[in-house]
Amino acid sequence: MPLTTYWLEHAWLDTHVEPGVALDVDSDGRISAVRTGVEAPPRGAVALRGLTLPGLANTHSHAFHRALRGTVQVGSGTFWTWREVMYNVAQRLTPDSYFALARAVYAEMALAGITAVGEFHYLHHAPGGTPYDDPNAMGEALIAAAGEAGIRITLLDTAYLSSGFGAAPDHHQLRFTDGTADRWAERVSALKEREGVRVGAAIHSVRAVPADQLATVAGWAQDRDAPLHVHLSEQTAENDACLAAHGRTPTQLLADHGVLGARTTGVHNTHMTDTDIALIGSTSTGTCMCPTTERDLADGIGPAVALQRAGSPLSLGSDSHAVIDLFEEARAMELDERLRTRTRGHWTAAALLRAATADGHAALGRPDAGVLETGAPADFTTIALDSVRTAGPVPRLAAETAVFAASAADVRHTIVGGRHVVRDGIHASVPDAAQALADSIAALRG
Repeated sequence: MPLTTYWLEHAWLDTHVEPGVALDVDSDGRISAVRTGVEAPPRGAVALRGLTLPGLANTHSHAFHRALRGTVQVGSGTFWTWREVMYNVAQRLTPDSYFALARAVYAEMALAGITAVGEFHYLHHAPGGTPYDDPNAMGEALIAAAGEAGIRITLLDTAYLSSGFGAAPDHHQLRFTDGTADRWAERVSALKEREGVRVGAAIHSVRAVPADQLATVAGWAQDRDAPLHVHLSEQTAENDACLAAHGRTPTQLLADHGVLGARTTGVHNTHMTDTDIALIGSTSTGTCMCPTTERDLADGIGPAVALQRAGSPLSLGSDSHAVIDLFEEARAMELDERLRTRTRGHWTAAALLRAATADGHAALGRPDAGVLETGAPADFTTIALDSVRTAGPVPRLAAETAVFAASAADVRHTIVGGRHVVRDGIHASVPDAAQALADSIAALRG
């Protein structure tokens, strides 16, 4: 017998919207049956009215960047001036204050329909670079925060060793560095996977990990069949510096050192040559697009269409959390491409939903998630079809409505492992997420 049955008024079943679907969830928090043609809620079932989608995957997050929202939008500036503000916030965080902030940020994600996050984590040590008594105290704080907020986390523990192509870290970056890739590997190996938690690796960038240490990070991930992520060609300045230092692009440098591959995801992949695109695609390396951050920082529009055609799976992330809204990220990828090319229809709503769900979960080392199918984790989210944004279209167009009209504010329910994390727009364990955000950010102002 199922532990819980959810009745979905409308469900996205990968290719189409299906009315009247019952999902049975077993004691392991997995979908044990999917029944269609169920016109009314069965006795004892939990009714979810609206459109139910697989849980969304936020493939790229820096939780503490949420404290920058609003502040870094004052005036003008560049990516590099934005980075100085980010460093100032990073200096104030402790394991306790990071837990409080991340718990609120992950609750905001759950309220936005996100059931799994990839946390690109490089804030490892105390100010000045001294390790905490538990060298993974900051990572454990993030894991605990995700657990309390009710979402799954892939902690992408990040190697960050240099201020740029072998130069020593500057004073801001001492909290980030383990000194060498071998010492990074020793520290991260102490992190243990557990229910709802995957441990992966990240190379901050080719700027921050010297070329002769890239293979160490890639090898650690390969030995554990763990996901490996890397910021890649986000800035033209990075490309220019890499060419000056190594005579090749960042993508070519990563290829030379065995970093590319099906478990690897390049984040941004914005400024790429045709050769870069072919390398990414031929190795099945993924691409995580973060449109709201990329436009907030004036980074540019990446060649997502060409990358996907070459063989790179696409996923989505909210990155710096200028907003946390995967519907906005999905439509922005399409709409930015329309502006760049002055043509429409580069991706269907179905393709954009796959980037926000199944392909995103796969990039986080969860290839069984992101679908409403028997055996999959019972992770799903329901959006209203009767809000001022979504009312009007016929239900069979609910996928198009979700991608091109809905926002995070339309999320009514989020279920993770069969458990109601968000019910009727209220987070179960963080009922006043806005106040939690306000309090945790105010504590960092100094």
